[in-house]
Amino acid sequence: MPEHTAADAKDAPVELPAILDMPDRAADFLRLPDISAEPDADGRAALAAGPTVRRGQGYILRVSTTPAVHRGLLVRCQSLDGANAVPAQRKARREYENRVAALPVAGA
Repeated sequence: MPEHTAADAKDAPVELPAILDMPDRAADFLRLPDISAEPDADGRAALAAGPTVRRGQGYILRVSTTPAVHRGLLVRCQSLDGANAVPAQRKARREYENRVAALPVAGA
């Protein structure tokens, strides 16, 4: 098609979905009906579609979505790193943060 050029394809980088395991404490926190931590529509859809996998005493939520949505979910978990959080919640957030940090950055 003449209206599409190679430059147009470079302007819009496509982020491929990444599958990450979210610890149960972080997933439970994001599912709470709290206005400040409630994910956007893409985040809610990713949390709803993710299967749960039993791990020892808890579980993980296998979330398949773009790295940008993973980063958005991580930002909403920020309060789990505060002084009022239970140590297990802080650890769950750190584990998810490490997994998100390992994702490639778009455009790099």
